[in-house]
Formats: sequence, structure tokens, C-alpha cells
Amino acid sequence: MAHYENRGGDSPIVSYDFGEDSITLGLIDGSFYRYDYHSAGSANVEQMKKYAIIGHGLHGFIKRFVRKGAGIKLD
Repeated sequence: MAHYENRGGDSPIVSYDFGEDSITLGLIDGSFYRYDYHSAGSANVEQMKKYAIIGHGLHGFIKRFVRKGAGIKLD
């Protein structure tokens, strides 16, 4: 997984990984969540990938625009 830069300093996201139609996020508590085209929508996933790359705004985008429960917790 790639390190999430967290330029704002207040995100619980610490890492990310891209799939063709998904993004997996690692959180500070050690948990991992996957968002895919089916659960979160293709436009949202692609926007999340952009925020992950720039290292800022990802958590805020998820809170504002991605429906609650769209992230699938991985074991």
C-alpha cells in the first residue's frame, strides 16, 4: 500500500491501494476498507483516487459525498 500524505493532518487514513474499480484505505487504527464502483459509485471511487494521490481531502470527500456504509471492512 502507498502512504497517504495527509497534508491536512487530521485524517484517519494512513495508506491506500488502487484496484481497477476500487480503492482500499488503511486507517490509523489498523483497519482496512474497500470502496468499489458497486458500493460507492464509479465517479466517487475515481475522485477518491485523485485525492489519495494528492494527499489531501480524501477523508472530507468521503464524509460529504460517499454514502455511509459504502466502505466494505476487510478482515
